[in-house]
Amino acid sequence: MATVLVVAGEASGDLHAAHVIKEMKKLHSELNFIGLGGDKMAEAGVDIIFDPTELSTIGFVEALKHLRLMYKVLNQLEEVIKEYKPDVALLVDYSGFNLKVAKLTNKYEVPTVNYFAPSAWVWGKWRAKKMARRQAKIASVFPMEAEVYREAGAEVNFVGHPLLDIVEPELTSEELACRLNINSDSEVIGILPGSRKQEIEKLLPSMLEAAEIIAAKRKKVEFVLPVAETVSQQLVERIINNYQVEIKLISGYSYAVMELARLLLVTSGTATLEAACLNTPMVITYRTSLLTWWLGKLLVKIPYVGLPNIIMDREVVPEQLQEDVSGDKIAKSSLEILNSDNYYQQIKQDLSQVVTKLGNEGATQRVAQMVLKTGGVTIDWN
Repeated sequence: MATVLVVAGEASGDLHAAHVIKEMKKLHSELNFIGLGGDKMAEAGVDIIFDPTELSTIGFVEALKHLRLMYKVLNQLEEVIKEYKPDVALLVDYSGFNLKVAKLTNKYEVPTVNYFAPSAWVWGKWRAKKMARRQAKIASVFPMEAEVYREAGAEVNFVGHPLLDIVEPELTSEELACRLNINSDSEVIGILPGSRKQEIEKLLPSMLEAAEIIAAKRKKVEFVLPVAETVSQQLVERIINNYQVEIKLISGYSYAVMELARLLLVTSGTATLEAACLNTPMVITYRTSLLTWWLGKLLVKIPYVGLPNIIMDREVVPEQLQEDVSGDKIAKSSLEILNSDNYYQQIKQDLSQVVTKLGNEGATQRVAQMVLKTGGVTIDWN
């Protein structure tokens, strides 16, 4: 029985890895999975050595407090590689840690596929060169990623982005509106402050301040906040109680909220691409520690934070970053979109172009095939 080592470190990586694992099982009936990941990977049948998803943080400085633990986990992973001698490794996102894992898999001659590779087009081409030297094949999800890694000497397959397969509203807009008792003539604004406690604490208060301002300026507006599985609803409620605006909470159903909403206030990350897939205009926010921000300014090679803007290499949707994350500024950007039909429609057109650049549907299956072929595992095409 072939053994597949899978390593993912955040909620999104855990989810993407689980989807690939399910596709691999369809292609080959006898596979053994072991690795690092969260609940989604465990449900997909992975023997989990350690779950790092609850440790995920934003920024250089914030990650330092987990450094000693992660080196301990890395040593444990090396012992697992020596014991199980996996046929192939799938490394998903979790760039800093997985660069080190790729060094191990190269050392022990484990063929490796890197999915959601380190963002070399953002942080510098040295990351691409490092991964290439470690013989990892790249399953590329972005066109600019494929270009950078090919230039670095890596073997690259542009598989496209899996969100094209994954993003589908859990309820129709009518069903969600009925469940939340939203009037048919209301203008819905979705609030998506992120999937980490750190993001909720840093960004939700400013989003709520913006909601207060928007509610005073727009008639018949209603706000909906889908609470991520990884976030405490009690924490969200405690913050909301400090503001004079009604927020309808719902557990999960983020895609349904995105589709129903006319506009989203959203934290930078995968959610911005999910919103693009549903063609919903948004205002992107991002804030981290001051030291991390300045380190990032020194290292980052692009002028944008939001993925739709990075992909288009221009500002498709407004970004409010760091010291500009305030209720006033988020509300100002939001009202500019809501008050101008021309601006609103232009954003929707631009978001359609973003989705076009993400490739074609079927990315998850293409990655599964790539991993099995890399490991020399026969694919059952029946």
